[in-house]
Amino acid sequence: MTLSFLGKVDVLETYDDEIRSPSLTIRAPAVVRLKRTPGHIKRGVKFSRRNVFVRDDFRCQYCGARKSAHELNYDHVIPRVQGGKTVWENIVTSCYGCNGQKRGRTPEQAGMKLLRLPVKPKWLPQVPVVQLGQRRIPEVWSGYCGDVTAA
Repeated sequence: MTLSFLGKVDVLETYDDEIRSPSLTIRAPAVVRLKRTPGHIKRGVKFSRRNVFVRDDFRCQYCGARKSAHELNYDHVIPRVQGGKTVWENIVTSCYGCNGQKRGRTPEQAGMKLLRLPVKPKWLPQVPVVQLGQRRIPEVWSGYCGDVTAA
């Protein structure tokens, strides 16, 4: 709403719901388009547990098993007890079994092999986030979201 009043977006679609104030009634925006590209876009990929899982395709980098996020953790290739840092280049996705087998050792010390060396990604693929069990997009968005199922 604020961006609309400031003239920074074009409202392309609206919901049927109205937003009312003492002097104004407007329909709630459903789809907006920015008039200018934001100049403050951060470069690079933020380090997070979820982004490590996405980089590694939700696959244990020791045994290769593909699992859901709650069945995975991240592992320090060079353990923190040996001076390893929590950075992109030292963290891989691992399943709990492999993580327990490796413990506080390097893969070489544990007799394990990494499928891929960890690197800092330049970009990550978009992974849909299902919030509050909602699996469908609003109908009014369908023409803007590509090949997805509308509500």
